[in-house]
Amino acid sequence: MPMPDEVPLVAHLVYSFGCGGLQTLLAECINRIPAQHYRHAVICLTPTRDGAQRIERADVAFHDLHKPPGKSPATHLQLWRLLRRLRPAILHTYNVGAIEYNATALLAGVPVRIHAEHGRDSVEIDGRHRRYNLLRRLLAPAIDAYVPVSGDLAGWLRHTIGIPGAKIAMVANGVDTARYAPAPAAAPAVAAPQPIWIGTVGRADRIKNHAGLLDVFALLLARFPPPRFDLRLVIVGDGPLLEPLRERVAAAGWSERVWLPGARGDVAAILRAWSVFVLPSLSEATPVVILEAMASGLPVVASRVGGVPQLVLEGRTGFLADPSEPQAFADAIAAYVGDAGLRAAHGAAGRAHVQAGYSVDAMVAGYDALYTRHLARKGCRLAPGGAGA
Repeated sequence: MPMPDEVPLVAHLVYSFGCGGLQTLLAECINRIPAQHYRHAVICLTPTRDGAQRIERADVAFHDLHKPPGKSPATHLQLWRLLRRLRPAILHTYNVGAIEYNATALLAGVPVRIHAEHGRDSVEIDGRHRRYNLLRRLLAPAIDAYVPVSGDLAGWLRHTIGIPGAKIAMVANGVDTARYAPAPAAAPAVAAPQPIWIGTVGRADRIKNHAGLLDVFALLLARFPPPRFDLRLVIVGDGPLLEPLRERVAAAGWSERVWLPGARGDVAAILRAWSVFVLPSLSEATPVVILEAMASGLPVVASRVGGVPQLVLEGRTGFLADPSEPQAFADAIAAYVGDAGLRAAHGAAGRAHVQAGYSVDAMVAGYDALYTRHLARKGCRLAPGGAGA
């Protein structure tokens, strides 16, 4: 077993460590990459650590930079000093909010710099934000590898941003299919209408289009009115639009039918109680929450955007719709409302699809190999007996 100082350190730089899909994936990688291969540290630009409890390794240190809003040269200096002290072999940054710090890592002497793109935020939905894309392009000399999580993002980096193909290394997101699994078979239904639980998980932000989902729910209630039908809607996630969504639900008189609990730490258990998973986002890459829902045996109705069509196989594991067309979303969900057999068939096919191509083990192995490949290319020391040794 190598001594701790002999094991290369990966410093992960994120904007924050909240309860999001990116942070879930990062925690899975830190927990599962063999300790004899790599050590890890997490650097947060802002001190949000709601998701830190997901990291199970006791040797992972967190460092907060307390970056103020806007440009902050002082944050670059603070990071430079931290990197000089930690001496990581790799800096791994995530999304555009952290990309500029690859230049700082280069100046601090970090041998390998890797930048991951997990999706675009609400100000660059179409991927054509001129300033952000220029930043991505200008920083290419300081970055050894760009890591998109979907084929859609890989093509965008290559053809829209202009990143050389040799610098692009896609690693698909993966999910723990043991943790996210279907609920045990239910007892036969009684005569009374059984609730149809329609749910989504995501930050209450414009890009997730939860307001559009409420429009869809209104159409469904008109089509399947109570008491003959018992439709329920759940929107799990915190964010700036949560209170306006709650106010709209109250004004519509839906408080008994729509639940907005905010962020939750028991998403795996919540998913097992649902009938249909819906993701009406305006933009996505390879959303981990769809993988979690499919692994849980749920049929999925989602926006036809980004890498989503690679996950949701039309007519086999779910349905796709244009996020700007509430009626199309309502029609897709309606196909499941009265057909438990279709829900079960698409849910089972979705779980099989995730097990075949989106396992957490494959994702972790991909990052492990990526780190080792670039350290070896730079002639850096690898851990004795570790990856690639």
